[in-house]
Amino acid sequence: MNSTEENLPYDPDTLRRIQEHPCFSQDAKHLFGRCHVAVATKCNIQCNYCVRDFDCVNESRPGVASEILTPDEAVSRIDEVVSKMKHIKVVGIAGPGDPLANQETFETLKKVHEKYPETILCISTNGLLLPDKIEELASYNVKNITVTLNAIDAAIGEKIYSFVEYGGKKYTGREAAELLLKNQMVGIEDAVKRGMLVKINTVYIPGVNDEHIPEIAKKVGAMGVFNFNIIPLIPQYKFKDIVPPTAQEKAQMHERCAPYVRQMRHCQRCRADAVGLLGKDVQGGFSCGGGCSGKHDGSGGGCRM
Repeated sequence: MNSTEENLPYDPDTLRRIQEHPCFSQDAKHLFGRCHVAVATKCNIQCNYCVRDFDCVNESRPGVASEILTPDEAVSRIDEVVSKMKHIKVVGIAGPGDPLANQETFETLKKVHEKYPETILCISTNGLLLPDKIEELASYNVKNITVTLNAIDAAIGEKIYSFVEYGGKKYTGREAAELLLKNQMVGIEDAVKRGMLVKINTVYIPGVNDEHIPEIAKKVGAMGVFNFNIIPLIPQYKFKDIVPPTAQEKAQMHERCAPYVRQMRHCQRCRADAVGLLGKDVQGGFSCGGGCSGKHDGSGGGCRM
């Protein structure tokens, strides 16, 4: 624990959720690990950089999982992981779709909260449903939340999202971007007010939102989020021809944003089924929650041998 964390103005439980979570504390990444359970297949938005139909054990990026688990299988996976790895302190749900758009997420959270009440429960979301689901998250003691926020200007947001699905309706263009942004802002504000630790992920997309990122950092810093993570674009889907930022450009962007909000500089762009320490994932060493030796096909329909 470094001196910065020692002086944070939080209660003991919140400090624990910082000091034992590798995404919220740089020191924790060397000591504590996480277990992501991939139970959330459906997504309610389409980002122009996102592809979720891969199944590659050697690929490390959000949206990737080698097997989809049911809530019961997820608990079995957690049982196996924590029995072998005592340094696992966090159970996270980060996809491969949006966790809040899947009822399986909440069934899993309920089961894990009941069985492992001291475990830090963590959710990663696009934020569209955060205002609607935050009460339920709070009921399961979910207090670490990551929101992917790529723009605070709908004119920029509409360049990043193909569509948004909300309330049984599909939105596109500026209307979609405005709806998503409105819900993200309301959800982040509510989460902070509830004492939740909020991390913001922003995808650094050259030529689209790059000059806008410091404005995002300034806005969320003023809202009271805990830290800010800049993720370099992985060129794919509609943004496959964009050249991603270099490590130097990413570092420079962190410096531009640092005056406004605490920076997370050690992100490993975790898979939706990541297990272990950051950068030292071992998810391939654990069995399928259903007891098979194959891989799930990503559709929730069973295993592919």
